[in-house]
Amino acid sequence: MAEHRIPLEPENVYHVYTHANGSENLFREEENYLYFLRKYAERIHPIVETFAYCLMPNHLHFMIRVRSLEHLSALRGFETLEGLELSERISRQFSHLFNGYTQAYNNRFQRKGSLFIPRCKRKRVENDAYFTRLIAYIHNNPVHHHFVRDLCEWAHSSWHSYLLDKPTRISKDEGLSWFGGREEFVKIHQELRAKDVILDFEM
Repeated sequence: MAEHRIPLEPENVYHVYTHANGSENLFREEENYLYFLRKYAERIHPIVETFAYCLMPNHLHFMIRVRSLEHLSALRGFETLEGLELSERISRQFSHLFNGYTQAYNNRFQRKGSLFIPRCKRKRVENDAYFTRLIAYIHNNPVHHHFVRDLCEWAHSSWHSYLLDKPTRISKDEGLSWFGGREEFVKIHQELRAKDVILDFEM
């Protein structure tokens, strides 16, 4: 039976995540993380707003909202698309990102074959509680998987963009407003590190 695919529709929020294919890592060195984010900015940022992300050695998470139909219709390649056609075109942008990164990765490390599992996973975020808990889950993921002891120690997530007053592509102003400000943002992240909460979002 064909796998049911949740459509990526304008102005809806989604949790998008994927994993390395097999036991290999997606990122071996600092430049890998930076290259992936540059390509994300090129391929994905024009079609979505990003509320949170976390890149880890063998998997990654994004929380995104697909931009409005009006915005998408002004982009090359999206002018006349709607419904399932539009969802498929958005999905292909993610495929282009992962495939392009895989080609660069394979060239860098003299390897062959796929790097990511087939078809990235996605879940629609349908309520306010899920919205805030998901941001905290994504930022706490490196702690949960024992890459670091404190989320401030992990460089490859949007956590730092929320804390620093620097230009960012992250939709942090709206993100912070969901928490009621930066102080509450930090407090809720600390509260939602409990394992029973983290397990709600496990793949």
